[in-house]
Amino acid sequence: MKIGITCYPTYGGSGVVATELGIELADRGHQVHFITSSQPFRLTGREANIHFHEVSVSTYPLFEYPPYDLALATRMAEVAEFYSLDLLHVHYAIPHSVSALLARQMLAARGRTLPFITTLHGTDITLVGLDRSYLPITRFAIEQSDGVTAISNHLRDHTREAFEVTSEIEVIHNFVNCDVYVRKPDLVAAMRPQFATSATATEPQERLLVHLSNFRPVKRVQDVIEVFARVARALPARLMLIGDGPDRSAAEQLALHHNVQDRIHFLGKQDNVNELLPLADLMLMPSQMESFGLAALEAMACSVPAIATRVGGVPELIDDQANGLLFDVGDIESMSTAAITLLRDEPRLKAMSVAARKTAQDRFCASRIIPHYESYYNRVIARTQPTTSR
Repeated sequence: MKIGITCYPTYGGSGVVATELGIELADRGHQVHFITSSQPFRLTGREANIHFHEVSVSTYPLFEYPPYDLALATRMAEVAEFYSLDLLHVHYAIPHSVSALLARQMLAARGRTLPFITTLHGTDITLVGLDRSYLPITRFAIEQSDGVTAISNHLRDHTREAFEVTSEIEVIHNFVNCDVYVRKPDLVAAMRPQFATSATATEPQERLLVHLSNFRPVKRVQDVIEVFARVARALPARLMLIGDGPDRSAAEQLALHHNVQDRIHFLGKQDNVNELLPLADLMLMPSQMESFGLAALEAMACSVPAIATRVGGVPELIDDQANGLLFDVGDIESMSTAAITLLRDEPRLKAMSVAARKTAQDRFCASRIIPHYESYYNRVIARTQPTTSR
C-alpha cells in the first residue's frame, strides 16, 4: 500500500507512535509518506520506503496566525495525487483530521478517492476536543473520517460519551518493537556506570529510577521528584529524567529544595531511549491522565516495571501487583513506600521485571499490532472504493 501519515513531529506520544508505525509499515514493504511541518524526530532520513514531504506555511501581514491547516490540506492533496496514495492516516484529531477531510474533498472534485483514517491519542479528545470552541469541529471530523481508531478502550469509550459519536471506533493499542526495546546485558554493563554506581565491598549498588515524558503539567513531573526524594533518603538511588518541556524548571527547583539535584540526571530529549530505559530498575509515571501509557510500555519491553497511576488506559497495560504497581493520582507517600519496598526486594523486583517484558512481548509487540493496522487499512479502502455500474 501507499500510505500518507500526518502527525505532530515533536517529542510526544502521538508523534512517536505515528513515526514508529510508519517505520514498521515501511519495513513490511509499504510505501510511507510523512506529510508534516518538519521531519519527525525519530526518523533518520535513511529508512527505506519512507518519504518526507514538508508542509510550508506562507506568512502574510494579513494573517495574524499562519493558516497551517489549509497548507496541510493542500500538501496532502498534492502528495496523494502525485504518488497515488491509497489512504491518509492522520494522528491527533486537531487539526489533522479536518485537513484530511478538505484534501479528500479537493480530490473528489477531480474524480479521485482518498479515504482517511483518524487515530485518537488522548489529549486531542480529553483536553483540546472538549474545549467548547473545538468540540463541534472535532466531532464533525471524527464522524466524517472513513475510519477511526483509538489507542485504548478507555479512550474509545470516553470519545463516544463526550462527543456522542455512534460510528465505529476501532481499538488498536500502542505498540513497541520488542527487538529494539530490549535489555541487553552487555550494553547495560557498559552504560549503567555512567548513571549509577555498582556495588562494592563496602557499599550496595545504587538503584536507578527513570521518568520519560514531555514534561507537561499532565505528566506531574513534580510528583516524580517528590517520590524520588523519599526513595533517595531511604536507599542509595539516582534518577534519570528523559525529555523536556514546560515543567522542567519547576522540577529542577524542587530537586534543589529536596537537595537531591546531584542525584538526578536531567538528560533532556534523547534519540536513544531504547538504550537508556534498560539501565533502570524502575519507571515512575505518576500522570494525571494517560490514554495508554506508551512510556511505561517502552520501559516494560526493556524489563523495567512501572509505578504508575490508575488512570485512563493505563490499567489495560499494567496489571497491578503483577507487572507493575498502580496508585491514585497524587498519592506520593504510597508510591514512595512501594518503590522503596520493591527496590529492597530483589526477587520480587526480578519477577515483576520478567512479567513486564512478557506483557510487552505477548500483547504489545509491533509484530502483533501492525497487522491489525494493515487489516483495518484494507477494510477502509475496500468500503470506500467507488462502485462501478453495470
